[in-house]
Amino acid sequence: MKKHLLPLFLVLIGINASAQQDFFALVGKDTPSIIFNDFRAIDAANGISGEKIFTADSPAKVFSQSRNGSVTEDKNTYNNAQAINMATLAYDSFNNNLVYMPMFSSNIYVLNAKSKEITLVENSVARVTSCDINSHVTRMATGADGNIYAINNAGTQFLQISRKGNQYAVTDLGIIKDDASNGKNSFTTIETGFGGDMIADADGSFYVFSAAGNVFKVSTKELKAKFVGKISGIPDNYSVNGSAVNSNGKVVIASAKGAPMYEVDLNTLQAKHLPGEQNLHIYDLASKYLANDKAISNNVFANIDIYPTRVDENLINVNINDKEIKGNIKLNIFDLSGKNVMNQNLSVKNGSLNQQVYLRNLVSGAYLVNITDSSGKVLLNKKILVTE
Repeated sequence: MKKHLLPLFLVLIGINASAQQDFFALVGKDTPSIIFNDFRAIDAANGISGEKIFTADSPAKVFSQSRNGSVTEDKNTYNNAQAINMATLAYDSFNNNLVYMPMFSSNIYVLNAKSKEITLVENSVARVTSCDINSHVTRMATGADGNIYAINNAGTQFLQISRKGNQYAVTDLGIIKDDASNGKNSFTTIETGFGGDMIADADGSFYVFSAAGNVFKVSTKELKAKFVGKISGIPDNYSVNGSAVNSNGKVVIASAKGAPMYEVDLNTLQAKHLPGEQNLHIYDLASKYLANDKAISNNVFANIDIYPTRVDENLINVNINDKEIKGNIKLNIFDLSGKNVMNQNLSVKNGSLNQQVYLRNLVSGAYLVNITDSSGKVLLNKKILVTE
């Protein structure tokens, strides 16, 4: 069962002060069974663990969204924030939240990585039963639009978890079926398609990495999973249980069996062994990065930034404190198709600027903010999510 019901592994903060808090792992205990141990930060480049964010023994402060109040959960059930069987994790970078689900439960939990407070999202949309392996939700990722998406083992539920204000809503987007070309490499059968994890790309599609090492591209419009190929360069018995995109645009995979991590080129599916810890039991991985993202980098200069990244009042602040930046600069905003939807000229005086910019006529969605100097040199690329 462990080969197909992948545990949950969270990767958060880098191991040194300069590392970004953007890669997380859900780690299990060194046992043959799936037993949750902790969510921790991972240095994805070097394969080294960082800070433990939340563990099986941490005090759990749980707030129920439906009951509008704090709750005390029974830790001896599958329906609690520290359940032993977990296999899904996503990172909401706009709110610094880790989102996850126990494997045998329809409960959704949102853990704030800083405050350690947990929001329980109870729902009747996710139809999960402990005795039905097909229904177990084992793959989760943050999409290009900022929403969280999850898929159960058999693809019979494709869930969207969206947030508006402080409330979360769950929507079932439908059944994902095999593309006609898949043949024996089926997305919906245990041997080839179950378990694993998923990543999102910048174009709104998803890639599911099954426990068997098969990769499927999921079209959200057609609700079909097309077999892309099988990962090469990993041991024959390697169980792929976690996947997430790193800052270089490559996919990092990990195993629940206690094995090293690998970096996978999404174009060739060739895996490269990563250094570092070689015996972590990783049930799931999560990061803020998207595959095929042309704007994978953020700040070119350390002392320039925009905030907030989740915009609900049509305003962002541009802050510059760098004497190397002078004169006129240009702010451009692009949608996910690459269309320039807004531009504005700004002026930096004595290396300093602190100005609000009104985002006129931008509909809800994800955008790229690009700032260049007078010569066209890129000073900053950063994604924002505009909400109503």
